[in-house]
Parts: sequence; structure tokens; C-alpha cells
Amino acid sequence: MTLRNCIAAALLCSLAGLPLLWSAPPLDERIGRVENGLQRPNRPKGSPAERMKLTERMVHYKVPGVSVAVIHGGRVEWARGYGQRDAASGAPVTPETLFQAASLSKGVAASVAMRLVEQGKLSLDEDVNAKLRSWKVPENEFTKTEKVTLRRLLSHNAGLTVHGFPGYAQGAPVPTLPQLLDGKAPANTAAVRVNKAPGSGYRYSGGGYEVMQLLLEDVTGRPFEELARTLILDPLGMKRSSYEQPLGPERAANAAIAYRGDGKAIAGRWHTYPEKTAAGLWTTPSEFASWVMEIQQPGKALKAETAKTMLSRSAGNYGLGIGLNETAGRASISHGGANEGYRCQYFAYRDSGDGAVVMTNGDEGGDLAMEILRSIAEEYGWVDYLPKERAVVKVDAAVLASYVGDYEFPGGPVVQIRVKDGQLTSGINGNSAVMTAEAPDSFFDMDGHVPPTGFKKGPDGRMELHAGGGVAKRRTP
Repeated sequence: MTLRNCIAAALLCSLAGLPLLWSAPPLDERIGRVENGLQRPNRPKGSPAERMKLTERMVHYKVPGVSVAVIHGGRVEWARGYGQRDAASGAPVTPETLFQAASLSKGVAASVAMRLVEQGKLSLDEDVNAKLRSWKVPENEFTKTEKVTLRRLLSHNAGLTVHGFPGYAQGAPVPTLPQLLDGKAPANTAAVRVNKAPGSGYRYSGGGYEVMQLLLEDVTGRPFEELARTLILDPLGMKRSSYEQPLGPERAANAAIAYRGDGKAIAGRWHTYPEKTAAGLWTTPSEFASWVMEIQQPGKALKAETAKTMLSRSAGNYGLGIGLNETAGRASISHGGANEGYRCQYFAYRDSGDGAVVMTNGDEGGDLAMEILRSIAEEYGWVDYLPKERAVVKVDAAVLASYVGDYEFPGGPVVQIRVKDGQLTSGINGNSAVMTAEAPDSFFDMDGHVPPTGFKKGPDGRMELHAGGGVAKRRTP
């Protein structure tokens, strides 16, 4: 070999390891842009984007800790923890810190049920009372012709009551599942009952998922947390995750403590949720992302046909344990979660291996999670979560004054419209938001807490408030 060839070979060898070194700075830069690029959902048209720092927004929302995992190219590209899992001790959040997943638990629990469907132990369209042993769905006039089925339970189309659960403080007695479903002491929620015809339409029901939990336990004779471990968590490598309620000491040592909106810790660190399938999963964003990627690209725990069934749209843009949406031709899956002291959100595209999971240990973490997802969306070229540019106009004070009053939605809340410091405000139960005008009769909330709101006079001459697809009439003084 000539000297020239030897030198060339040596250079090639020395350069062989550099791509890894070169790839690190761009990823760090990308993460930095996400961390410093949080945005509100709306901004005035023509104005520059106001980008905010994650650490500053955590202080603003009084959220001690946040954990984020970003899925890109079919893998977790990065995961980071921010702030404290325990504000008193200063113990930091890491990617391995456990959070209560709240209603994100439903998707994983639905997967457990679907594994039993794969095994022929359950049918999606059979009356669940045929398999329930320790408790039955009480029959009434709504169940005479249509029955509660597993498919309807998982898609919130079973006509069942009880939206969600507050959990149980540490040391408080915890009900059995039959007690919980009948609303009997020590249960702290109402009885789960059918009060509309099964299959007649979407209505979110955490209570329905507890019927599903009991169904799975009755059919197999095993606690749900064991079924979840065997059928889903272990096959997906979710070793830290657990439906254990209450949480055992080993996992509790690295769990994020729950905090109220005022920044104070919940007594006893967190609540216990015997409602495991509805709200009881402890996990990390990285491990939960393993389940998200299984839905995107099944094969480790679920058959492709099973994942396809879970993604079949029913009423309410909901599949089986999964929220479904589409923006600009791109289909997506998502779900939010809210337990006492925890707020979580995941989002992922079905046509690519992209998405993100955000978990927080604060009651005000929901808005923070949305701001984080907007930053991720901009950095990764998503079509969802991007801030909207809105025109802003000045409205005469007399016109604003003409909208003032209390507006009542049929069977719903009363909205108080007021004028303060020359700006229109919209409030419910003492909580109000400043509304910005995009037209003399059309307003929006820059922070997105209130849906776009319009005003016009109805046929009877009374002022009407139009918001969220509903119409509220102004009360007569």
C-alpha cells in the first residue's frame, strides 16, 4: 500500500466515529428549541410569536415537575425530566420518574381487554352480563332491546353514568369494585347505571371502564394489574409501569408527588385509584410511548387486526380507548388525563412514527402540556397544535356594553359577560378570561380557555351568546 493510500485509510478510520459526535449537537439544539419555544394557542395576526421558556411556565402554573418523551421515526428520540418530583426535598424529575397517567390508563386497559378478545375469552359484541359473575349491570327500560357490550364500554357508547373519579386519600377506606359500581360506602362516587340506550351515542364514562375491569377479573379469576402485566406491560418492556393501587414502596420511592393548583402537595402524596382501568396506571412518558408505538406499529403485544379494530371510529371521534382525529388529511390518536394533582397528554400520528407524551404533577399542568406540545409541533413539522393567527380589532365601548349580562345554556352553565378595564370578559363560577375581539361581534381568548364566542340578537330580540356549538340566551334583568 502506498503512503498516500495509508494516509487515506487512516483518515477514513478516524472519521468513522464522527457521525455520532456530529448528530448530538443538532438533537441538543432541537431539544433546546422545544424547551424555549412554548406558545399560547392564539396570537394577534401579523405579530411575532411569543416564545416562552418551559421552566418559566412551570413557575407560572405552579407545576413542580414535568416529564416529556418525543417519538420520531418510530422510536423515542429523546426524553427529559424537568423540575422536582418532590418540591420539599428537591428530588428531581428524571425520565424514569413515575406519574399517574390518569385517563391515559384507558388505552392500555383497552389493549388488555383486546388481548382476551384475541384469545377468544371475550367477545366485543356480547352482553357483558353473560360473563359477569360478582356483579351485573342492572337491567332497566334502557336495556330492554340494546345491551351493554365490551365494544360499547370501550368506546363510551354503553349509556353508562359516572364521568370520572376523585380517588381516595391515603388511609381512607377503599371500596371493592361491586361497592364502587353500586355507589355504596366507602365509595365516594355515585352508582354506575345505564340511563340512556346502549349504542345510542357517545358519552364519556369512566364508570363503564370499571364495568370492564370487573368483567376481565371475573372471566380470568385474576386481578387486573396481573393481567395488564402479563398481556401488555411486560411484552412492551414497560417494567416500571404498574396498575398497582395503592402503589407499593419500591415504585413509590421514585414517584412524582401530586400538587394542587396553588402549589401545595396533596396530603399523603397522592390519591389511590381502585378504578384501575379508568385512571390507575403509574408510568413514565418513555414507557407509555412504547404502548403508543405499538398502536402505530403493532406486533409485540397486539395483532395488526386488533390495533385496526381499536382505531375504528365510533360516535364521538373515539375508538376503543383511544381518541381519534384528523387534520389536513393526517389521522392522529390522542388522549388527555386528569387525576387529583396530575395532568397528562399524549398525541401521535397514525401515518408516521411521530408523537409525544407529556406528564405533569400539578393540577394546572394541562395548559402547560398543551404549550409544550405546541413547541414540539412547530419543531417537528406537525399540522396539529400549531398556534392560530387571529385578527384583532378595536370595538366601541357602547358595543361592548350591549353584550353585558348573564347567558344561560339549556341544561348547562351560566356565563357571565362583563366589561373590565375596557375589555370584555367571560366567566363561569367566578373564573373569568379576557376576550379579544376579532370582529365587533366575535371574540376569542388568547389563552384558549374559552371557546370562540359570538353575539347576535335572536328572533325574540334577546341577545344570544354562541360558543362551542351551543346557544345561550341572555337572562332578562
